[in-house]
Amino acid sequence: MTAPARQGVNPRLPFPVVDEISRHCLQHQEPETVHIEVHLPGGLDPGRLRKAFAEALRRHPRSLVREAPTRWYRRRYEWEVTDGPDGEPVTFPVPGEHALRDARIRALRVAPPLTVSPPVRLEAVATAEGTVLLLTVHHTAMDGPACLRVLATAAELYGGRDNEPAAPPGRPPDAPPVPSDTPSPWARPARVARGTPGPAPGNGLIVTELPLPRRPQGAPYTVNDQLMAATALTVAQWNRERGAGHGRPLRITMPVDDRPRDTGMPIGNGTRLVDVAFAPEEPSPDAVPELLRRTALRTRALKALPRPQLGHGAALLTAPWAPVVCRAALTRAVRRAAAPWTSTTLLSNIGRVPYPLDFGEDAGRAQAVWFSAPARMPRGLTFTTASTAGRLHLALRWSSALLGDADGAHLRDLFAHHLRTTEAT
Repeated sequence: MTAPARQGVNPRLPFPVVDEISRHCLQHQEPETVHIEVHLPGGLDPGRLRKAFAEALRRHPRSLVREAPTRWYRRRYEWEVTDGPDGEPVTFPVPGEHALRDARIRALRVAPPLTVSPPVRLEAVATAEGTVLLLTVHHTAMDGPACLRVLATAAELYGGRDNEPAAPPGRPPDAPPVPSDTPSPWARPARVARGTPGPAPGNGLIVTELPLPRRPQGAPYTVNDQLMAATALTVAQWNRERGAGHGRPLRITMPVDDRPRDTGMPIGNGTRLVDVAFAPEEPSPDAVPELLRRTALRTRALKALPRPQLGHGAALLTAPWAPVVCRAALTRAVRRAAAPWTSTTLLSNIGRVPYPLDFGEDAGRAQAVWFSAPARMPRGLTFTTASTAGRLHLALRWSSALLGDADGAHLRDLFAHHLRTTEAT
């Protein structure tokens, strides 16, 4: 954070590259939100939860930001860091049969305003099984892992129990070169074939719980590689069923996050994006072992490869060489021109949720945690996975301009089937 500001003046931080690109390209029809669901077996006291969440925000000051007012000739957007929330970010919706469904719809269609600190909304939804904490995060300000870190601090303050993260899995120290058989990153990738678009604008969502895929001891691939292979097989079959995507490679964007998960975790948008490419013939259900082998080689090389978060082009677009409104117009034009080269889909694997998210005796520990990433066009479809209590929690999110609810259910079934085929190898 910057040096302390003059007394009475909130400190300001220039938007980082990821935040600025996101801010330039906001669309009302498809809000840039991250949705997080945490399912607890018990109930929560409203006053205690509000107090714990407010204190957690203060312990992670970078979460308490709002977009500072700016004039057209300014060279940067800036975050204004506040001493506390501008309003009450925690609400308790009226319980009912459709309370959780309605909260999910709000998460996909209504982003927290960037001009109010914090740009996060927490809804505690009472259900027959306990309580669902549903967080809606404006992705311009923060990503899912950062917001989950704040919630883990709130859980510790609420329940009085240790919520420190488990040790992350080790990553091999060597950095192999990207395999020579990897398709060219300059080739135009296949698009997800259009299904039956939804009746309303915005995003659709389906969440499901699956068994964690088994992996033979000593296998050269990881669970993340199995998820990546299952995603490629799912999209390839979806496109084949609709006679689309022939002759074009699949390219799947994969966020990589190297931040520590302890209380010193940097809050904001901290992941870098890499694209895993597959030749048109590679995602074949008849060659899953070879697909897993190639996927493992590519993901391992890409994770070790140093790269700016959004690539070198984004750094050039966000350099303060002109007023921010001028660069915003240029960024939107570049995004439209580059749309045909946007990756086919995105797989964001959070992995094992590193915190117990233990809210004490009354509410208990998290039994399930779902995330979903924005799915705006032209990509139009994202897969997000996390594991809790030995189960895999999958969220499919799609643009309603591309797919409908029945399409989402079919894609979920395809993914579950292909994930099982990665175990058979």
